[in-house]
Amino acid sequence: MVHFVGAGSGAVDLITVRGARLLGEADVIIYAGSLVNPGLLAYANKDAELYNSATMTLEEVMAIIRAAEAEGKTTVRLHTGDSSIYGAVREQFDLLEAAGIAYDVCPGVSSFCGAAAALKAEYTLPGVSQTVIISRMAGKTQMPERESIRALAGHNATMILFLSMGVIGKLQAELLAGGVAQDTPAAIVYKATWPDEQVYRCTVGTLAETAQQNGITRLALVLVGGFLGHSYSRSRLYSPDFSTAFRGAEP
Repeated sequence: MVHFVGAGSGAVDLITVRGARLLGEADVIIYAGSLVNPGLLAYANKDAELYNSATMTLEEVMAIIRAAEAEGKTTVRLHTGDSSIYGAVREQFDLLEAAGIAYDVCPGVSSFCGAAAALKAEYTLPGVSQTVIISRMAGKTQMPERESIRALAGHNATMILFLSMGVIGKLQAELLAGGVAQDTPAAIVYKATWPDEQVYRCTVGTLAETAQQNGITRLALVLVGGFLGHSYSRSRLYSPDFSTAFRGAEP
C-alpha cells in the first residue's frame, strides 16, 4: 500500500494527525527533500527506510515502491504542502494503477493557506474578490496560452503565484501588461509557516525591487490583489438584517 501524504506548508506541527500517523506506520518513506521540512521525519518509525526524491527520477521512485510492495511493506510518499497543487502526483497514480498497486491520498495544508495565515489575510474578501486564481509564470514548464499571467490578470481576482520567484521581473511585467495597476497591493511570503518565514508587503509596481532588496529568489509565494488593501464590505452572513437557515433577520 502507498499513502501519498501532504506534508503541510512547512511547520512540523501543521501536518495532519492522519499524516503524522501514516509516517509513524510506514516501512518506507520517500520524501521531497528539496521542499519538505526535514523535521517532519521525526514522526517516522526509527526503522523506516528513508529516500530523498530530490535526487531521484520518477522511474527510480517507482522502483523503490515496487520493491517495497514485493516485500509487503507500506510506503509513504511525502509531498510538500498539499500534493494536488504542483505535486506531480498524477503520473505516479497512473503508474501505480497500471502496476496494480493500491494507494490513497492524505491531504495537507498548502503553502497558499500558510501564506494567508502569515499575512492575516482573507483571500475572498466581500466587495473585493470572491475568486482565487492559483497559477505560476511560464518557465521550464510552459503554460497554456489562455492561462498566461497576462490573460489571468484581466480578471482582477485574488492571485496566488507559485514557482515564479526566479522570473519575478517578468512576472511583474506580465501583471502590468494584463491591466493590473502599479499600486495594486502585493506581497511576497518566503517559506510560509517555517521558523524563518518572512513577509514582504509591497505593490505590483515594486515586486521585483522588493524581491531583489531582500534576496528572495525561491521558496516564496507572490500574492496579488485588493484583498491586501483596507476597503471591503461586511459579510452578509453575519449581518443582523440577513436571515439564514439557523437565524432569522432582526427587525
